[in-house]
Amino acid sequence: MDVIRDLTYRGLINQVTDEEGLQNILANEKIKLYCGFDPTADSLHIGHLVGILTLRRFQLAGHQPIALVGGATGLIGDPSGKKAERTLNPQEVVVQYSNSIKEQLSRFLDFEAEGNPAEIANNYDWIGSLDLITFLRDIGKSFGLNYMLAKDSVQSRLDAGISFTEFSYMILQSYDFLKLYENESCRLQIGGSDQWGNITAGLELIRKTVEDAKAFGLTIPLVTKSDGTKFGKTEGGTIWLDKEKTSPYEFYQFWINTDDRDVVRYLKYFTFLSKEEIGNLETEIQNAPEKRLAQKTLADEVTKLVHGEAALEQAVKISAALFSGSISELSAEEIMQGFKDVPSYEFDGELEVSLVDILVMSKISPSKRQAREDIGNGAIYVNGERIQEVDAVLDEQHRIEGQFTVIRRGKKKYFLIKY
Repeated sequence: MDVIRDLTYRGLINQVTDEEGLQNILANEKIKLYCGFDPTADSLHIGHLVGILTLRRFQLAGHQPIALVGGATGLIGDPSGKKAERTLNPQEVVVQYSNSIKEQLSRFLDFEAEGNPAEIANNYDWIGSLDLITFLRDIGKSFGLNYMLAKDSVQSRLDAGISFTEFSYMILQSYDFLKLYENESCRLQIGGSDQWGNITAGLELIRKTVEDAKAFGLTIPLVTKSDGTKFGKTEGGTIWLDKEKTSPYEFYQFWINTDDRDVVRYLKYFTFLSKEEIGNLETEIQNAPEKRLAQKTLADEVTKLVHGEAALEQAVKISAALFSGSISELSAEEIMQGFKDVPSYEFDGELEVSLVDILVMSKISPSKRQAREDIGNGAIYVNGERIQEVDAVLDEQHRIEGQFTVIRRGKKKYFLIKY
């Protein structure tokens, strides 16, 4: 497999140092490469997926990936792409975040592959023991101030201000590359396009430190959306890889709602579908866009990749139930996923309550008169079933696993009654 050709087809190469040299070494040798992930939260998000999956593509081509968790650099803060200083987290928090991220990375890379098993490293192992004098004499001496000031990650922050702490981040990331080159024979660093300055600084440090060194850098485009909004964000917030922070159903819905203008690009970035399979889906968009087959395939592939087959089946089931109105077929857990963000009301009264009263108490209808009118007009659905009797009573049979009743007013306004 020609991994550079595959990455080029998928639009996953933004910049590369010495492309011809890299292609030659990839064609003739099995190399080690790495990508860094700073633990700035207790979970990675979908913006990290491109880097993770690019490591996986190199592994499938026979090379050996190293996922580097920034246990040390996460204590400092990367200025790249940021308009202001990060809030620095306490060390114990960064350690906790690092452990969570290690677990997530292990889902995507094969740590038992014969001949090229993936590895996880933590840069705290070599940066944590550095003393200030060694840092300044042996590492800092290799970096000219003018050279650092010219980098985009620093240049973009000069007007707003940048602390020495974040200014030194470039040196620490460069030191990572040097240590992995010396200790692991790691020849290639990959990262987002905003990491170009840090990656080339690392190559410069290796060149100055190791005689006849051969190392390379490659950056991946930052993922964008055609409508100008930020990728990986919704009204509910960031789309995380942790199912406790973003449920598999929410995750699935994010991908299935992809714009037609973006879906082919995302299929190339986030799936392992072949060129032929993606081409067929592109044709399907042109011939039958209303079927949204490309979006369904994207949602299926990425949800299965991140959360597994069972979670995908559950997300599809919830989606189908909400589309058809068959709410009663869902479990309490599925109700929690599908209705996480709808208005809710906690009811701790009797086992039986009139539908009119619950509509008013939960503020679904503003008054009893309006509630009776809504019911009589057929605008009220309980667990997917229309109820038009104004004297209807909700009892135990309307409670899904004794925990929830889902009420819909009109076509799209859902409300959740919790017991």
